[in-house]
Amino acid sequence: MEWVLLVVIGLIAGTLGSLMGLGGGIIIVPALMVLSSYTVILMGITPQVAVGTSLVIMIFTGLSSTLAYIKQQKVDYKSGAIFFAGSGPGALFGVWLNRDIEVQSFLIYFGIFIIFVSFVLMIRKYLKPLKLRPKGIRRSYVNDEGITIEYGFQPALAIMIAFFVGMFSGLFGIGGGSLMVPAMILLFGFPAHTAVATSMFMIFLSAIVSSISHISLGNVNWLYALALIPGAWFGGKLGATINQRLKSDTVVNILRIFLIIIGIRLIWQGIAG
Repeated sequence: MEWVLLVVIGLIAGTLGSLMGLGGGIIIVPALMVLSSYTVILMGITPQVAVGTSLVIMIFTGLSSTLAYIKQQKVDYKSGAIFFAGSGPGALFGVWLNRDIEVQSFLIYFGIFIIFVSFVLMIRKYLKPLKLRPKGIRRSYVNDEGITIEYGFQPALAIMIAFFVGMFSGLFGIGGGSLMVPAMILLFGFPAHTAVATSMFMIFLSAIVSSISHISLGNVNWLYALALIPGAWFGGKLGATINQRLKSDTVVNILRIFLIIIGIRLIWQGIAG
C-alpha cells in the first residue's frame, strides 16, 4: 500500500509540476518528510535523501513535460538556456548548502519557504511586468487570439535571478519553477503558457546537474525513486495536456491553500521534533 502511495504522489507531483511549471519537487519533498513520521518504508528519511531523490524524479518530470510542450511549440529555448546559465551553478551551490542541514532546521526553513511561495502565487496576478528595455533580449509570441505579445529581459538580471532559483532547487529539491515562473511572468512579461513550458525545460537541465551532485554524495534512495518515477513521467505529460486546455487560476488557488497547509505542518513538525 505504501509503494502504491509513492506512485500516486509521483503522479500528483508530476501533474501539478508540469501544469504550473513547478517541477513537482515542492510536492515530493514535503510528502516524503511528512510520511517519514507515519510509514515504515520512509521512516527516518533525511532531508538530504528527500531532496536528492526528488531531484532525480524531476529529471523525468522535466523531460516528459518538455517533450509535450515542444510538440505544442511553447518552449523558448534561447531564454531557457540563458536561465540555465544561472540556475546550473546555483543548483550546485544549493547542493553544497544542503550537505549538513539538520532535519528540524530543514523542516522549519522549508515550511517557511513553501508559505512564501504560496504568497507569491497569491499576489502574482496583481503585479505588472517590467517595461521592456531596448538593450535587453526581446521576444514575441502570438497567442490563441492572434495577438502578438512582446516580452523580454536583461540577460545579467535573468542569470542572477536564475542563480538563486537554482540554489533553492539544490537546497530544497523543488525544481525552482515555483519562483522562476512568477519571475518570468512578473518581471519579464512572459506569457503564462510560455513561462511554464520554458521553466520545465530549465528545470530538466538543472535537475540533471544537481542530481549528479546528490548521487555522488549518496543522497538518492533508488527504491523510492523507482516507485515515484512512473507516476511523475505520466503526470508530466498529463499536466502539459491540461495546461493547454485549462485556465490556471483555479489550480493556483487550490495549490496555494494546499501549500499553506503543508508549510504549517512542516514548521510544526520541525518545532515539535
